[in-house]
Amino acid sequence: MKKPDVEDYLQEGIYGSRETKPSERKRFLGTLRERIVLMLTKAQVMQEAGMDELSQQMREHKDAKLLLNGKVSYQFRKPYSRLADQYGIHTTSVSDQETDTDVGVLLVVDYPIEKEKIEVETNEPPSSEEESQEDKGLKRILKSLFKTPK
Repeated sequence: MKKPDVEDYLQEGIYGSRETKPSERKRFLGTLRERIVLMLTKAQVMQEAGMDELSQQMREHKDAKLLLNGKVSYQFRKPYSRLADQYGIHTTSVSDQETDTDVGVLLVVDYPIEKEKIEVETNEPPSSEEESQEDKGLKRILKSLFKTPK
């Protein structure tokens, strides 16, 4: 490894220190995947899904921190903050205006744990066939409501 020279110091001063795995850090609210205990998407946060799993992991990892996506409305983040307070877990709201991610809540630790499955599975949305049946029914109702008199 070469010794840093004046050019390296200038680059660091202008652009900041170099970051490992920047794309991974952008997706996971500034942390690395290897440190994540549990992840909830924005949609799951808005539906308050995964609270039981999160509670269980908070019991197991007392040294964890909860990272909340600052782009998610406070009303949706509030129950997760309260849950973290019950277990004495520090919460941080991460607001990065430059990046867009599907991550809503992360339970993380300061050391690598290499957990294979970090996502919480929730009920899947209805299949496209079911949706099309619902759409057909809705269209039929709307047509009957807005019939033009003869």
